[in-house]
Amino acid sequence: MTTARNWRDWWWQLLLACGALAADQISKHAVEEYSRPGAMHVLVPGMINLVHTNNPGVAFGIFAESNSPWLTPILIVFSAAVILFLCWLLATGRAGGRLGQTGIALILGGAAGNVLDRVVRRSVTDFIDFHVGAHHWYTFNLADSAIVLGAGLVLLELLRDWRQPSRESA
Repeated sequence: MTTARNWRDWWWQLLLACGALAADQISKHAVEEYSRPGAMHVLVPGMINLVHTNNPGVAFGIFAESNSPWLTPILIVFSAAVILFLCWLLATGRAGGRLGQTGIALILGGAAGNVLDRVVRRSVTDFIDFHVGAHHWYTFNLADSAIVLGAGLVLLELLRDWRQPSRESA
């Protein structure tokens, strides 16, 4: 049975997801508006650069070199299915406790940001270049950050629940 508390939680989760989506889209718009593709600006010397790139593939540049006309539509359909599943988890209260719900909401907002890029531009705008010395991580964006942070929160909740003794065995 759905209670007023469940609906209030759902709306907060939706607001968090929309906040992640908005932050992602605003940051991507700023990068696209004020820098040209390939441009690099040092933000934190020796650690973080702003690099305007476009990734037609998936995470870590996988499939970025693919010439298949089906890649973008397949990624959009898959992402839309994931978004619907995440919405269902949140709306039905099956996203776990507070950490899990927050994590799922962040993943939802990040996924929506990246799928919106694919629908509008056929690629995802990435711009955060994290590195330590000459060792660079793959360029990413705020949507990717929301997805990773959300996954971390879900994992923390799973580990926390796994470590607690079961109520049934007590």
